[in-house]
Amino acid sequence: MNKKKIVFMGTPIFAVPILEMLIKDFNVELVITQPDKRIGRKKVLTSPPVKVVAEKYNIPILQPEKISNDECTYNKLLEISPDIIITAAYGQLVPEKILKIPKYKCINVHGSLLPKLRGGAPIHYAILKGYKQTGVTIMYMVNKLDAGDMISKVAFDILETDNFQSVHDRMSLAGRDLLKKTLPKIFIKNINPVQQDESLATFASNITRDDEKINWSKTARQIFNQVRAFDPSPGAFTYLNNQIFKIWKTEECENISSNLPPGSIIGQDKESLYVKCGEDSTLKIIEVQIAGKTRTSVKNYLSNKKNYIGQILGDIHE
Repeated sequence: MNKKKIVFMGTPIFAVPILEMLIKDFNVELVITQPDKRIGRKKVLTSPPVKVVAEKYNIPILQPEKISNDECTYNKLLEISPDIIITAAYGQLVPEKILKIPKYKCINVHGSLLPKLRGGAPIHYAILKGYKQTGVTIMYMVNKLDAGDMISKVAFDILETDNFQSVHDRMSLAGRDLLKKTLPKIFIKNINPVQQDESLATFASNITRDDEKINWSKTARQIFNQVRAFDPSPGAFTYLNNQIFKIWKTEECENISSNLPPGSIIGQDKESLYVKCGEDSTLKIIEVQIAGKTRTSVKNYLSNKKNYIGQILGDIHE
């Protein structure tokens, strides 16, 4: 085991394989993660996944509400004097005074091929934008969001069958494996960091409710990507009869000619609904969820034999 002292900062399940690798192969002195949060309808106070792993291995944990002005965290880091700080989906910006502490600086495992998709939602945006490829970048942290020099990268394809979950899981493991290869090179200074080209930078800001809402004037392809980007959570949604109607699985299909406006249901068979989208494109709907119910196939949803042709999906005020 490498005895260099590591402080790890991370929060969600994405960071768990990375932390587990570091615990197994390196020397993790401290874990910093977000505070526990109340989750679900019953508001159960829940520990972040990274905290659960740290507790399992009896690693000290800090959970500052705001790391930028938490003197306890800063003083603890000065006391430990880590050789390196590693972050992966931590969820807070690390202040410059902390970035200056480690001998080998602070590095971040970021879920995109930088400089594309800086920010907190790179997986969502890679799928939303229809990228055929994404990946992981390990970079030095600076006092600017995801803008530091790049140390290493690995790319992988986004398949037509992928959704957020499958890309997320593949990326988490790719980040773990890339870090395992990269970290020893950092310690022996066998790296050649590359400066990011600011002219190529794009951003993946945190997802909002508006991002989840389907705009049927977009093309079938764009909505197909939107549905995949928000599966399994929170789900792309529209309205049917003034009720939230989530769309979970779709396919592109041959266009069905119709003079009805975008959002109109223009076709129906035993297993699918067909919706008119922008540029006269058509989207095949395969799996849905109505308010208060679980997600289900359109085949089950249509078991009432009702004819939906002519109904319009869209804003609640329409």
